[in-house]
Amino acid sequence: MSTHRSGSSPARVAVVGAGIVGLSTAWFLQERGVDVTVLDRQGVAAGSSWGNAGWLTPGISTPLPDPAVLKYGIRAALSPASPVYVPPTLDHRLLRFLARFTRNSTMPRWRRAMDALVPINRLALESFDLLAEGGVDAPTHETEAFLAAYRTAAERTALLTELEHIHEAGQAIEFDVLDGDEARLAQPLLSPEIGAAIRLRGQRYINPATFTEALGDAVESRGGTLRIDAVDDVDDGLDGVVLRTTSGHTDSFDAVVLATGTWLGALAREFGVRALVQAGRGYSFSVALDQPDRELPGPVYLPTQRVACTPLDGRLRVAGMMEFRSPDAPLDARRIDAIVAAARPLLRGVDLDDRQDEWVGSRPCTADGLPLVGRTRSERVYVAGGHGMWGVTLGPATGRLLAETITTGTAPQPLVAFDPLR
Repeated sequence: MSTHRSGSSPARVAVVGAGIVGLSTAWFLQERGVDVTVLDRQGVAAGSSWGNAGWLTPGISTPLPDPAVLKYGIRAALSPASPVYVPPTLDHRLLRFLARFTRNSTMPRWRRAMDALVPINRLALESFDLLAEGGVDAPTHETEAFLAAYRTAAERTALLTELEHIHEAGQAIEFDVLDGDEARLAQPLLSPEIGAAIRLRGQRYINPATFTEALGDAVESRGGTLRIDAVDDVDDGLDGVVLRTTSGHTDSFDAVVLATGTWLGALAREFGVRALVQAGRGYSFSVALDQPDRELPGPVYLPTQRVACTPLDGRLRVAGMMEFRSPDAPLDARRIDAIVAAARPLLRGVDLDDRQDEWVGSRPCTADGLPLVGRTRSERVYVAGGHGMWGVTLGPATGRLLAETITTGTAPQPLVAFDPLR
C-alpha cells in the first residue's frame, strides 16, 4: 500500500462519488495541483451526505461493531422497532456480512479497531478548518452543550465505560457528568423524564447538505469539473484509467478514486477489494420547534434509543436507527414511527407529528468497523469509503490523507490500517 507506481504525480484524476468523502478528496488533490473531475450518478450530496445528523464528533468516532450491539440479540434485531434492525432475509451476502460483523463485536477487536481510528480522528476537525481557510463557504458550528441524555444514571454507565476505553486508546475527549436538572438547564429540549446526561466538549456539527454543496462549489470554482453521470466500467489500461458511463461517455485519467459509498464493491472488486461494504441505513426527518426563534445550544443524543437530534435552519433534524438491508429498498415508514415513539417521551418543545423531509440513506459499513482507504491492486485505482456512521466526521481528513498518498506515492501512517486489500 505504501509504494506508488514509478513516474510523476498524476496530473488528471477522476473521483467517482460526490459525497463529502469524494469531494474532500477532490479538493485536497487540487491543493496539490491536480486537475480533478468528479462524477456522480445523481449529483452532489445525493447519498448519505444529505440527510444524516451532521455531527463532527471525533471524540466518539468509534468502531461500529462492539459488544453493546450484541446485547440486542436476534429477536430484538428482527423487530422493526429495534434501534438495530435486520429484516428476515435469505440474502447470503448480507448473512456473510452479519457473521463477520458479529465476530468483530468483541472487546479485544473493538480495542484494536479503536487504536486504528485514533490517528485519523485527531485530524478530523483541523481538516474542516483547512477547508474553511481555503474558501469552502459553509460554517461548522461549535457547541459546549453537546448532550448525551438518559432516563437513569444506570443507562449512562455504558457510554462512561466507552469514554474510558476511548481515553485508554489515546484519544482526547473532555466531558461533564450531569443530573437531569443540569441537563435540562443546558438543553431545554429535554423532558422531565431525563434523569442523567453526559456533556461532550470540543465537538461540532454542520448542515451536511449545505456543507457538501459548498464543498462541491469550491471544487468547481477552482477549476474542477462536476458531472452527473453514472460510471459503469473502470478499465486500467496501458495509457491510463478509462471510465465508461451510462451516457456513453468515455474518458481517460492518470488515476481514479472510487468513493461510491455503499456501492463501492461494484467497481472496486475487480481491483482486489474483497471486503464487504453493507448498507447500514439510517432515517431522518425534521420537525418545527414550538418557539421557532429559539436558539438551541447544540445537538442531543439519546444513546439508548440511538436517536440523534441536530438544530438545523430553525428546525430540529431527528435521525437514527441502523437497518441492515438493501440500499435500494424503499423507505420503511415503520422505522420513522419507531424513531418518533422512542424520542417522544424524552423531548419537549417539538411537534413530532408535523414532520418534513422524511429520508433514508445508506451508511457504508464494513464488518471490522474500519474504512477502506488507499490504493487497490492497481497502481492507478484508489478507494475511499466504508466509514459507517463517521463519513461526515472523517470525510475531509480522509480526503486529505488520500490526496497525499496519490501525489507522493506513500501512504501516511493513519491510513495504513485502512488498507482496502486487507
